[in-house]
Amino acid sequence: MYNNPTAPVAAGAGSAALAMTGAGQMFWIALAAFAMLALGMAIKRIVPVRTQKS
Repeated sequence: MYNNPTAPVAAGAGSAALAMTGAGQMFWIALAAFAMLALGMAIKRIVPVRTQKS
């Protein structure tokens, strides 16, 4: 796979293309952190805000 530049094209240029670039584990950790942050912000926008009773 790493010696064949057409392998990621056949696979749809997904994560195999990123693996061929030599992206380290910190890239995947940062990508996961961004995804979790985006999910949290989306949930925060969907869930209604409670109003205080006075």
